[in-house]
Amino acid sequence: MSPLANRLAAARRDFGGVLRNPNLRRLQLAWAFSIVSTWAYSIAIVVFAFEQGGATAVGVVGLLRWVAAGVVSPFAALLADRYERRAVMVASDLVRAALIAGAAAAVLTDASAYIVYLLAALVSIAGTPFRPAEAALTPELVRTPEELGAANVVASAIESTGIFVGPALGGLLVAGTSVSTTFFVTAGGVAISAFFIVRIRVEAVPEGEEEGVGEIREELLEGFRAIFQSRSVALLVGLFAAQTFVDGLLGVLIAVVALDYLSGGPSTVGWLNAASGIGGLLGAGLAGLLVGRGKLAADFGLGVVLFGLPLALLATRKSEALALVLLAGVGIGNTLADVSGMTLLQRVTPPSVIGRVFGVLESILLLTVALGAVAAPGLVSALGTRGALLVAGLLLPVLVVPSFGVLRRIDATAAVPGPEVDLLRAVPFFTALPETAVERLASAAARVQVSAEEDVVKQGETGDLFYVVDAGELAVIVDGAQVTTLQDGDYFGEIALLRDVPRTATVRARRDSKLLALDRDDFLIAVNGYAPSLSSAEAVVGLRLARA
Repeated sequence: MSPLANRLAAARRDFGGVLRNPNLRRLQLAWAFSIVSTWAYSIAIVVFAFEQGGATAVGVVGLLRWVAAGVVSPFAALLADRYERRAVMVASDLVRAALIAGAAAAVLTDASAYIVYLLAALVSIAGTPFRPAEAALTPELVRTPEELGAANVVASAIESTGIFVGPALGGLLVAGTSVSTTFFVTAGGVAISAFFIVRIRVEAVPEGEEEGVGEIREELLEGFRAIFQSRSVALLVGLFAAQTFVDGLLGVLIAVVALDYLSGGPSTVGWLNAASGIGGLLGAGLAGLLVGRGKLAADFGLGVVLFGLPLALLATRKSEALALVLLAGVGIGNTLADVSGMTLLQRVTPPSVIGRVFGVLESILLLTVALGAVAAPGLVSALGTRGALLVAGLLLPVLVVPSFGVLRRIDATAAVPGPEVDLLRAVPFFTALPETAVERLASAAARVQVSAEEDVVKQGETGDLFYVVDAGELAVIVDGAQVTTLQDGDYFGEIALLRDVPRTATVRARRDSKLLALDRDDFLIAVNGYAPSLSSAEAVVGLRLARA
């Protein structure tokens, strides 16, 4: 088969895995109902605000919602690391549903418009924990590294579709019924999202959720530290922020391009937005082909460049057809950057702070898109439409091109070590771990070669490593007598680490052997952080001590 045919077959297999995974399927359905309902509700609240106070009211309500969500997002993301992530998502959905239903009741009773506006801000606040919790939960549900990328592609495709379907549904409902009815319908859609999340079954418990919570300020700082102490994570978040800044510029520039630059009408604004959305769906297909190549950071950089460069090209010629094609390219770049960037962040971020990292990211993105929207009018006034398009279009390539060396190194360090993953996954007390947790263990593991008759560990000495036999044969000796033999796939060393006692046996190679070794801290963090893994490990320890 050709490389393209192989990649297509692999993509079909990966997406099939997402659909066959009942937990991932329910998560994606929940996301679909959530995103469609959110966009439909947004249309209804815009219509209500316009009817009450015109364009000024629409702008004020929009600013209130964006700023409220941006300020609260890092705090709300703490919930995704402190508590069970499904419960956080369900609570977010149910609170939003109740607030939207309350807004419907306020409209029906002719209550003050300010009550509806206040409820709109509270809806935005209540929704902020949902995405960080979803991003943190997804790695726990996947069964293979490829499934993680495929799940993010599906989520991005759902988001792109929701951007179409949600506003269309909201517009139809408002036109055919009323604002209050639209509020009630969207509240029901958010409640259905909660129903699908409740049906998700997770055996593993994320690390750190059952320990003391500490000070809120310190916990918030952990999310920022996880970003800014890692050059890789900081670069990814910085490029994400630059992209959303340009997205904020684009939200204003599309109207300027349609109405002034191309001398079109309101329908042109709609067509240009639709082109970007269609490009997003096409980008989901492209991302599905690329995410399994193991070059997520390079794909992310390519997506960010594709998001900006078409805007610079649009400045070269006034053509509605060209504008439609180029904005479709922007949509492709947006999806590619979102999928690859999200997948990479999920892989390189420690599970104990992943919710907070995505909360900080969400806050940064909300604030930078608002900054872009605020900066766009001044840019157009100072440089004209063509100049503003050139600045918006060239900003991202100028930032990405010098960063490609770092992006390539991220790909090299984030590559999934397949044989090591398979070897560790076969260990019973690693079976319950999320795929990304096993990947981190595999990346941290060291290869060890031992010669025949060499002692790997000695009875009575302090233990600091856990071993898995990759190839070879070793004898387990207790008080000078051989009690068993270890072969390919067997493991040893967990008793000294889990019970903090000296080695209970000597393990000696009977012939040249190859081992995989895990450091004490890596081993204990993985096993102690997940209840099923700890239970399984304790059962193995108890059985081995009984035999000894």
